[in-house]
This record gives sequence, structure tokens and C-alpha cells, in this order.
Amino acid sequence: MTDFTVVIPARSASVRLPGKPLLPLGGRPVIEHVWRRAIESGAERVIVATDDDAIAERVTALGADCCMTAADHTSGTERIAEVVGQRGFAADTIVVNLQGDEPLMPPVLLAQVATTLASTPVAAMATLATAVVDSDEMHDPHAVKLVADHNGRALYFSRAAIPWDRHGDAEALYAVARRHLGIYAYRAGFLRDYPALPPSPLEGIEQLEQLRVLQAGIHIQVADARERPGPGIDTAADLAMAEAAIGPKPTTGE
Repeated sequence: MTDFTVVIPARSASVRLPGKPLLPLGGRPVIEHVWRRAIESGAERVIVATDDDAIAERVTALGADCCMTAADHTSGTERIAEVVGQRGFAADTIVVNLQGDEPLMPPVLLAQVATTLASTPVAAMATLATAVVDSDEMHDPHAVKLVADHNGRALYFSRAAIPWDRHGDAEALYAVARRHLGIYAYRAGFLRDYPALPPSPLEGIEQLEQLRVLQAGIHIQVADARERPGPGIDTAADLAMAEAAIGPKPTTGE
């Protein structure tokens, strides 16, 4: 089994759903569910990275390892890079980014993305994808799509519908269309260098941090996810869907 560390970047200042890591979900804060999924993954370490005192207090009370980070990071990857520096991780350490708004991420996918990176020595990052299921998902700007080469190397990520179905051949389109899952594995040595990568115009246009990596010519390996995760939480509607997926509040344990 691949050894890996999970870092969960969590911030309170969400534009669409302020304070979401501490919002209740199934009787517990969102961030607690995320932390529990990471613990269940078999990771050797799980660290919550935040700049928010209330989040830090809550996760510390759970017994979680919490790392306080700067408030001016523009992405979760930058926040995780600070954790790598603070903790002095060895360059070959595999670090998995589980975003703090993904309480329904199957733990098996954390191990899968780590193994994908470990088995691809030329890659600095790895991530996962799943099939696009319908036209609504294909054209939803909140559902990021990707294309990769025959060996799984990422070619591009976009909020637009890629590839474009010029001939109206739905069967051919959905055979290759992939939705990106916001989960990454990195080598710690890459993360130390990440903040020095030049800004990417593509990243700014699409608001997708992984495009900084691609535009710098760095290899991102993609694998098809073994399971399709439940919804991440960006809006109040997402929170309601997650509540329905989790079911009744637990009385003991989880």
C-alpha cells in the first residue's frame, strides 16, 4: 500500500456559502465529516490546514492535527505548500489534497489518487475523473471537464464543454467526456516549488489552479475514479443534498 499524507485545506471565507466548514451536516460540522473520510482512507497522517481560529478549535477538539496557515493564500494548493514547508516533509512524500467541502468523498479515492501518483514517476501531480453523465453536467460551469492523452496525462481542464460535440454524436461524446474530481496527490518536493511557478493566464480566465501547472509544462496524471463521490458543498442547495445523502443524525458513533 502507498504511504501518503492527507492535508485538508479549510477556510471560512467562502463567497457562495460563508463559514461552510462549520455548518451542520447530519448533526456534525462539515469539516468533521471530511476529516473522518480522510482518517478512513488509511493515510499515515491527516492534517487540517486553516487560517481560521474557530475551525482550528473545532478540529483540535476532535483530536485532529491542525496546522495554522496564512490568510492570503489564493488556492488550496498554496495552503498545502505552506504546510509542507512548516512540517519539513521529505521531497518524495506523497501529499493528498482533500478539500474541506468534500464530506462525501469515498475514502478509497484518497488511496487511489496517491497510488496513481506513486506509480507514475514522471508526474508531479495526480488526480481523478469520472464519466460525464448527461448534457446538464457537460454544460455546467461548476462541473470541471478534462481531456487526457492515451496514457492518462492531462491535456486540459475547463469549465466549458470539452470536447465539443461538433457532429452531435452523443454516444461518441459520452464515451470520452470526463468530469474532473477536485482531489489531487502531489510530491512534496513539487509543492515546495509550486508558489514560484509563473502566474498562468489560463488559470486566471478559467479560475482553475491546476492550469498553472499544465501551462508550466508539468505532468499531471489522471485515472478514472473507482467510485463516483457524492456532491461537494459550494451552495446551500449542495448542503441540503449532502444532508439527504447522509440520512438521519447519528445517535452514537457515526
